Amino acid sequence: MHARAVAAITTALLGTAGLLLPGSAARAGDGDERPLVIGHRGASAYAPENTLASIDKAARLGIPWVENDVQRTKDGELVVIHDDSLQRTTDVEEVFPCRTSWEVKDYTAAEIARLDAGSWFGRQYAGARVPTLDAYMRRVEHNHQKLLLEIKNPELYPGIEQQTLKVLGNDGWLDPQHLTDRLVVQSFSADSLRIVHDLKPAVRTSFLGRPRVSALPAYARFTDGINPSFGSISTGYVAAVHALTGPHGKPLNVFTWTVNDADTARQVTRYGVDGIITNEPDVVRAALQAP
Repeated sequence: MHARAVAAITTALLGTAGLLLPGSAARAGDGDERPLVIGHRGASAYAPENTLASIDKAARLGIPWVENDVQRTKDGELVVIHDDSLQRTTDVEEVFPCRTSWEVKDYTAAEIARLDAGSWFGRQYAGARVPTLDAYMRRVEHNHQKLLLEIKNPELYPGIEQQTLKVLGNDGWLDPQHLTDRLVVQSFSADSLRIVHDLKPAVRTSFLGRPRVSALPAYARFTDGINPSFGSISTGYVAAVHALTGPHGKPLNVFTWTVNDADTARQVTRYGVDGIITNEPDVVRAALQAP
């Protein structure tokens, strides 16, 4: 570990904030201004989360980065949905009243395709569907957007990492341009990210959570970023992450979640984060652009 990393980690352990260099929030990365504004499950304050309508809304707001969640159906189709249960965001209980499970993994793709994933949010979204990952990727490409893709609950879906990479490859998202500038895979599971890194080392990855500072060098072997909740970070912690170099030869990034107000957006920007994940991307963007 080089001297800068040692110094930054020591500072973070002591709780000192002084190592963050001015302008670090605009560090060279993928060509975007820092911090990036990332639409959480699309523009999910304004349209039903993880639907095509939600990423279309983000596109209309001029938000290039969106985030989603990927799970797998009973018959092996990858779908974009956050909860492992279908109850909260679909009418599964009405469509299948005799079933005893509402878990995504217990329904086929055809069954999930019958569900209304929009009415819970507003009548104008009635008939919105849970998209397949393939359909979702085609819409992201059509919108010229960039994607922070979360592999959700990988412990429920053995082999989901390889399957996700296959879909991404089939949809043209594993070419150099997408890998450099438009795709990051994240997960709360370090094991899942190691699998992604081993299968396709060129894919950028980020770990969801806040590892101990002393553990960060181990994460830097297989991930390019650390994505903690906004309430768990400080200037010193962000500096400690930035001090380490990831598997693609660049300083680790920090994307923080879920920030939905201007004051918090400005606060985490002062910490030096590289990205802000938000349900209200227009609010966060306006806060960052204000003089």
